[in-house]
Amino acid sequence: MKIFGIPVFPDQASTFAGDVDALYYFILAVCAFFALTVAVTVIYFGIRYHKTHDGEIGARIEGSLPLELLWSVIPTIIAMVMFGWGASVYYHLRRPPDDAMHIYAVGKQWMWKFQHLEGQREINELHIPAGRPIKITISSEDVLHSLYFPAFRTKMDAIPGRYTELWFEATAPGTHHIFCAEYCGTNHSGMIGSVIVLEPAQYQAWLQGGGMEGTLAQRGAKLFNDLTCSACHLDTGQGRGPSLKDIVGKTEQLQDGSTAVVDEAYLRESILDPAAKVVTGYERGEAGMPSYAGVLTDAQIESIILFIRTLR
Repeated sequence: MKIFGIPVFPDQASTFAGDVDALYYFILAVCAFFALTVAVTVIYFGIRYHKTHDGEIGARIEGSLPLELLWSVIPTIIAMVMFGWGASVYYHLRRPPDDAMHIYAVGKQWMWKFQHLEGQREINELHIPAGRPIKITISSEDVLHSLYFPAFRTKMDAIPGRYTELWFEATAPGTHHIFCAEYCGTNHSGMIGSVIVLEPAQYQAWLQGGGMEGTLAQRGAKLFNDLTCSACHLDTGQGRGPSLKDIVGKTEQLQDGSTAVVDEAYLRESILDPAAKVVTGYERGEAGMPSYAGVLTDAQIESIILFIRTLR
């Protein structure tokens, strides 16, 4: 968006960018209206009712119930409109479609690393197709970062030891900025990149451009075997660890009597700290499983988790 030829806001490049901007403009207009109204009223009253001589005394004012109700009810209604509108936009921003294309992102001082399921890896660049929902699962290797796409009007923190996610659908081909929106150290201002939106056919051509070492799940399978995980996690469930077939989404009974739903965060914790949540019946085996904290990178952990999701 430009005012008098000067760029003020980034281009609207996603399906919900217009909704976010409309809400922002509404809140800005309401705040500007009331700020201007209060300022003009104060100036007017200051001029109209200023004291003309030292002995002048103002009349006693008892108040007005209708006026007090008016300035209580109207702001309440406006605030509820903002809340309802904002909740609707937030709900849309935080619920990716089921058919969204999945990409992994890792923040690291001071770069963004992106991993496509097809195997392509990028640093400070992200190639995506236009017209298709994109879900990005985000993690951090070191400190708190925040993945920010100004043109798409969305951002999400990258938190060490946790997975977060955001989604968007780019509307047209083009190149847009990527920023880190959370101060993360000395070179925070240099933690920038570009998202390159391509036509679907161009994106497929880019995927075939080489540099791949198998899909992300295939690399996870290789790591799974290289680390001899399959020696303990037998498909029959008779190994030292539980079977991993169809485990994602299951609710497991734990040794301490609690339960846990097996999701990406659970699998990540089990890889890094196997003794944190031990499944009932596997106390000896899981307690003896080595921790891979400091051994595997976030990208390697993500590949193993994706491989586990394919075990059916």
